[in-house]
Amino acid sequence: MFAAPFRTFRAMPWLRLLPLLLLIGALAAALWLGLPGDLSWHALAERQAALTAAAAAHPASALAAYVGLYALIAALSIPATTVMSAAGGLLFGTVLGSIAAVAGATLGAVLLFLIVRAAFRPLLARRLAPVLARIGPALERDGFGALLALRLVPLFPFWLVNLAPALVGMRLLPFAAATLLGIVPASVVLVSVGAGLGGVLAAGGEPDLTVLVSPRVLLPLAGLALLSLLPTLWRRWRGRVHA
Repeated sequence: MFAAPFRTFRAMPWLRLLPLLLLIGALAAALWLGLPGDLSWHALAERQAALTAAAAAHPASALAAYVGLYALIAALSIPATTVMSAAGGLLFGTVLGSIAAVAGATLGAVLLFLIVRAAFRPLLARRLAPVLARIGPALERDGFGALLALRLVPLFPFWLVNLAPALVGMRLLPFAAATLLGIVPASVVLVSVGAGLGGVLAAGGEPDLTVLVSPRVLLPLAGLALLSLLPTLWRRWRGRVHA
């Protein structure tokens, strides 16, 4: 019953590009509608009263809309995840806001990962063959720990850390798990900042996000990243010892 659609998919490789084209179309629509401009501290301050009232009146639908919008922003790689995380704390509190922010970011990252893996990797398979042959087995063995470390200490853009694993052939489950676990600490910090943001925005100010680069935040995150790499380092050390 399902054989015909799969044969059609294989017979028309251009169908692999369909999700990518839809993503590009969604990005173009978002830019045309001015979505990036609506995801700023100024816009959040202007809409604070209306958003908090809507979240209080319709909590379930507001939460679903927030997760969906966050996933869309993450998938489109719009640089507004900081504002979105803080908005989660402002609208839903630290606990529920953290859960919603992590869920939205993870869904968006997985969506982008799947699109890039389906659309770009087959096109670049020949050119990337030497790289894939060298890195692919390492990612299958140690990809979870490496990606978890990158997520815990966000030195690289979120979108770049989504693209690279898809291009080199990382499996979906380790990608999703490392993303989910790795973004929790920074998300909780941002959401907790947002939970106390109401008065600051009402006064026309912006939050002080220097807490994200303070030693009390970065040092624990760096420690967690190092712990996530320990299994990989141990296997490499043992391999050299027994070589």
